[in-house]
Amino acid sequence: MLISYRRFRRNYLRPILLFLFFVFFIDAVLLVRHRPATHRTGLNLGRRSAAAPGNTTVYIASVHRNTELILREAWNDAVLDLVEYFGPGNVHVTAIESGSQDGSKDALLDLKAALEERGVSNTIVLGLTVWEQLEEIETRPPPNAREPGWIWNVAERQWEMRRIPYLARVRNQAMEPLEELEAQGRTFDKVLWINDVVFDTEDIVTLFDTRSGDYAAACSMDYKSSPLYYDTFALRDDMGLKTVSLYWPWFQSPTSRDSALRNEPIEVTSCWNGIVAFDSSPFYANPPLEFRGIDDSLADLHLEGSECCLIHADNHLTAAKGVWLNPNVRVAYSTGVYKKVRTNRFPSPFWTVVGAWVDRIETHRMAIQSQLETRTVQRRLEQWKVETPDGDLPRYEPGEACLINEMQIMWSNGWMHL
Repeated sequence: MLISYRRFRRNYLRPILLFLFFVFFIDAVLLVRHRPATHRTGLNLGRRSAAAPGNTTVYIASVHRNTELILREAWNDAVLDLVEYFGPGNVHVTAIESGSQDGSKDALLDLKAALEERGVSNTIVLGLTVWEQLEEIETRPPPNAREPGWIWNVAERQWEMRRIPYLARVRNQAMEPLEELEAQGRTFDKVLWINDVVFDTEDIVTLFDTRSGDYAAACSMDYKSSPLYYDTFALRDDMGLKTVSLYWPWFQSPTSRDSALRNEPIEVTSCWNGIVAFDSSPFYANPPLEFRGIDDSLADLHLEGSECCLIHADNHLTAAKGVWLNPNVRVAYSTGVYKKVRTNRFPSPFWTVVGAWVDRIETHRMAIQSQLETRTVQRRLEQWKVETPDGDLPRYEPGEACLINEMQIMWSNGWMHL
């Protein structure tokens, strides 16, 4: 038996392993050779750009909680650089803060002073303290009286504040000055939402120039740890599917994956991913586009959907112009990670090969998992439609692709799954 095995290893196993190694090596070389370069828009722009300085007006919106470090290290200065590029009269900055336990309020006040020194209109709102926010969460409706944005916790026999409607309300607060400024005769070409990320002006200009400015919305890619992207909650490919993995090239859909492999704008159903630029016109419509959560009665069936995904489902421009992810714009939640992802070639050769193989291996598993979750979501969605109260219009949720089998509530100093 030993002799037989040794012969097998010498005559068959070793050549097979050498052949497989050779195939893998050739595959790795081809993957790395075909890794595309990053395409960014330079800042010396002429009239061809969708973000030419002096010709583009921008409404910047953001929400903050415990973001002092990133504000002081990078965010404030990056916003001021944007102001300098587009012109003080072409920008309005809105920042909504609440519940911070660090010096976020002071950091935003420093930003406000710098903006006003430059003559930039702004709305900096410092909201509740952490204790006031906790009191708001704990001030529950009576057991027999439901209020919008609350969901029943069977185990604790009490109402819990839903996370997504809460976030939607804060985001809508950040959009309120847009109407006030319109009444004063000021309108904006772009609505730019910026998370607590590290970015620079070239990132924003490149994002604005996605498809020469022809989009309903365009998003960056965001990273907390390179090379793993972060915002899985909002990102869906052009088929409405979740990504295969956190590694480039990310997607299940062949169309979305091929665009990612070429570093071209990727048509998606939804994205947010750190920074998103909107064509502003839907926010000036009557009624204006707003952030929202799914209906409480649908959430009762243990479903949830990101407000950052639902906004695209509700946007009337999405069908005509599309939502696009620009893989050339990479932002990060720390300066160290930003330096790693802000390279001309991304990902590195090693992570290119790893990502390609993870994508190949995970595709089938994710396809099965997606089908199972989709069936669960569709079954509960159909139940919700069937249970439409007599006399009401038929229930309809346009953001079906956003729905996931989760329930999220505000809890303590953050949030949790229920």
